[in-house]
Amino acid sequence: MSFRAPLVAGILVSSIVLVSNAAIAQDAAEGEKVFRRQCFICHTVEKGGPTKQGPNLFGLVGRKTGSVEGFRYTNANKNADITWSPETLDPYLTNPRKVIPGTNMAFAGLSKEDDRKNLIAYLQTLK
Repeated sequence: MSFRAPLVAGILVSSIVLVSNAAIAQDAAEGEKVFRRQCFICHTVEKGGPTKQGPNLFGLVGRKTGSVEGFRYTNANKNADITWSPETLDPYLTNPRKVIPGTNMAFAGLSKEDDRKNLIAYLQTLK
């Protein structure tokens, strides 16, 4: 009977990991939809893709503000000293001008928490 407990625990952990990974994939898929509705007009996401009205977002998570070569950032963006992560992106996507006063980003923000979380999950896949 003692060998059953580790086996059951292993099965439970594997199930949790599989469900968690499925949820992340689903969130990223929904986040891509949010991106296509809200962001694609100003941003590209392909590796090496061009800048538009906004910088290319490929590799955004883990990158410092104001650091895409060739994009003309405001001084506010260059000097913000923020490294993009889920924790820094959420308030920025809620209200960009509150997080970086002086930014040229015309986007007012995403009021729905699910949209922000899904978009962030999608942005995390762009590596």
